[in-house]
Amino acid sequence: MSSTPARKLNYDNINPHVKAAQYAVRGELAVKSEEYRARLAKGDSSLPFKQIISANIGNPQQLDQKPITFFRQVLSLLENPKLLEHEDVLLNQLDYKSDVLDRAKWLLSKVGSVGAYSASNGAPAIRQSIADFLERRDGFPANEADIYLSGGASSGVNTLLHIICADSNSGILVPIPQYPLYTASLSVLDAKCVPYYLDESKNWGTDVAAIKASYEKAVSEGVDVRAIVIINPGNPTGASLSEEDVRAVLEFAAEEHLVVLADEVYQTNVFVGKFHSFKGVLRQLQKENPDGKFDKVELASLHSVSKGMVGECGHRGGYFEVCGFDPRVQAEIYKFVSITLCAPVIGQCLVELMVNPPKEGEPSYELYQKEYNFIYDSLKERATALYEAFEQMEGVECAEPQGSMYLFPTVTIPPKAIKAAEEANRTPDEFYCLRLLDATGVCLVPGSGFLQKDGTHHFRTTFLAPGTEWVGRIIEFHKDFMDKYR
Repeated sequence: MSSTPARKLNYDNINPHVKAAQYAVRGELAVKSEEYRARLAKGDSSLPFKQIISANIGNPQQLDQKPITFFRQVLSLLENPKLLEHEDVLLNQLDYKSDVLDRAKWLLSKVGSVGAYSASNGAPAIRQSIADFLERRDGFPANEADIYLSGGASSGVNTLLHIICADSNSGILVPIPQYPLYTASLSVLDAKCVPYYLDESKNWGTDVAAIKASYEKAVSEGVDVRAIVIINPGNPTGASLSEEDVRAVLEFAAEEHLVVLADEVYQTNVFVGKFHSFKGVLRQLQKENPDGKFDKVELASLHSVSKGMVGECGHRGGYFEVCGFDPRVQAEIYKFVSITLCAPVIGQCLVELMVNPPKEGEPSYELYQKEYNFIYDSLKERATALYEAFEQMEGVECAEPQGSMYLFPTVTIPPKAIKAAEEANRTPDEFYCLRLLDATGVCLVPGSGFLQKDGTHHFRTTFLAPGTEWVGRIIEFHKDFMDKYR
């Protein structure tokens, strides 16, 4: 008599570090919102809302942000080069501009085909285009050999953490609240997250005293602290760091010999002040200090096509640049990225378009600038509308929108609601966000998913969704929630 063979894998014997990792932005709330979306698509009229607003994740084109025409037209020619055999149709009937055709031909001449592998660190011509962009941005030279194309910034973070973390005693300073990519990746690597708290009273700015205290505590416990992560502009906080803040972090890194991981994917999403790149400030510090104090600072900075006005998350394009790394370490980085062969080549091409968009006087410039400015102005307008809504909600405090795509307000949850959350085996802000989703169809992420100071409660929302009706739903829900649990 035969018996059914047992499976080799079960929940108890798979990698425990994967099980320990948590990624709140695509967690239970997001799954539940998609179940609601499926029910609505099937005509379910029993729900108290008619649409799902996925304000839980920075996914611009899911929330009605339109692709930039120049980018998509060039990509269409890269995917189907035979179209270039019909230039008259493209130019006269399909409204392609001549510079679209020129760019597509140039990219094809450099990559051959987007269906072919590139060099493991990315196509050389695209790396050079990025280096040229960095020089224009920062005013200092960049070397294409220090640039690595990646499948979005997340892939670059994964590469860098694999290189930096040698064993379970390797520690990485991570800002709290943080984007859970970092804690999840460190869990999988079985390395240590060394949390440092951002200063909510100063628009979530960095506090070097807090960073130093976290560093010294970890070192005293025997942790080999190797790097510090900075997200600027911030996720989930939306903070945009001043030049003074950036300088202070680099000073600390130089003193303690820490690698700086600068996550700068929101660098064009700045509404207050201006963006200060870590690379630009580091080079300025090196220039100001000929004694060599900053010459050995190791910096890796990351960028992506997923955010900003580009919003092409699904194309998985990004890059990171390293400065001050030992050449032998860079050789190991190259080896590591070689294991996955190369980043998606169509994504690489989109990175090139992002860093080298149409210039004034070129045929596509006017439309590109119009679309770019419309997206920027719309994001700023929605951020302001959401901020003003939070300002009128009882027990909610929110920093003025500065950058990125998010707001991270504090919400004071009444004791009755905290008790109800405990009875439901939920954190208070998770309880709040679940009730909000059930009542309105608006999906947010509880602050506990990003970590936060004990005794405080937050939630993160994007301001990507079109219109303002959904904001009104949040206001109405919050009033009802407070009335029920006050």
